[in-house]
Amino acid sequence: MIASTLISVLIVSTIGAGLASLLVVSEHLIANYGQCRIRINEDRELTVQGGKDLLSMLTAEKIFIPSACGGRATCGMCKVKVLDGAGPLLPTEEPYLSKQERESNVRLSCQVKVRNDLRILIPQELLSIREYTCRCERIVDLTHDIKLFRLTLVEPATMDYIPGHYVQLRTPKYGKSREEVYRAYSIASDPTEKDIIELIIRLVPGGICTTYCFEHLKEGDAVTINGPYGDFRLSDTDAPMIFIAGGSGMAPMRCILHHMKNTGNPRKVIYFFGANKVKEMFMVDEMRRFESELADFRFVAVIANPDPGEAWEGETGLVTQAVQKSFQEASDYEAYLCGSPGMIDASIKVLRDLGIAEQSIFFDKFA
Repeated sequence: MIASTLISVLIVSTIGAGLASLLVVSEHLIANYGQCRIRINEDRELTVQGGKDLLSMLTAEKIFIPSACGGRATCGMCKVKVLDGAGPLLPTEEPYLSKQERESNVRLSCQVKVRNDLRILIPQELLSIREYTCRCERIVDLTHDIKLFRLTLVEPATMDYIPGHYVQLRTPKYGKSREEVYRAYSIASDPTEKDIIELIIRLVPGGICTTYCFEHLKEGDAVTINGPYGDFRLSDTDAPMIFIAGGSGMAPMRCILHHMKNTGNPRKVIYFFGANKVKEMFMVDEMRRFESELADFRFVAVIANPDPGEAWEGETGLVTQAVQKSFQEASDYEAYLCGSPGMIDASIKVLRDLGIAEQSIFFDKFA
């Protein structure tokens, strides 16, 4: 009886292995799309081996399309117009495309498979995005799961960017990660240091890029980035401002505050920064210096759940509750938000209730 059972198990395993092998062979044959041509803006043509997604193929050719999520179809940023050859719109793209974008042949490049010749249109400003080699000069622990990475630009040696912009950091193959990946991080540096890019990165458990940065990247190592990207920036008005951020959302706010100090910007700013525990609050001393250096700046640190016995005399509760307590009405303000989608959405609701117009709320929502 036991022998019969073992024979049956062996037969089933053999059949399963055979089917798996057949599937691998079939996949190889079916997915062999041969040479495909990608015509860009009607004046440039690439010849590539078909089978991969458009985003990764453009990246391999040093054409960088923004993608905060690294091609996982969760950020909706890698949009290009595909005039011919894209195939039907996928369900993964639909949430990120407006009716007008669909009618204009806009697609998520990470979801378009290159299986035949394509004709695409890419905004001219993206074609000027450059790749930079850097040296990791310093790594600073800010909290148990947030670090500041100071990168010195090597080639090219300087970068011009607008405070609020971000770069994409390339993670090389390592450990179980068998391919290079890119992730987007906001620039946190003082813009006057044109040869320096500082990034504030929070560890994502299991995250390919953050694990590399936290566990493998060392001071002195080479780093590759590309950019700059983004639309998040100060408006050209004199309206008072509310900043709201949490965690690594500190990055673009810090860069903007440096820029305001450097340019003598007199606009009023109240910056609400939230953390869950006291030990997760960081850069408070630097924010206090900005209070003395800027014309009208106030930093409000908010701890959601202080542990019993912790010495904390500042605001407690959710950062949105701190905003509600500070204003009865704020219709003349602009708001700048940076952080997780949940925090951004909750903040927008509070700000709209305070009378701030939708077009006066600007945000950088981390994917």
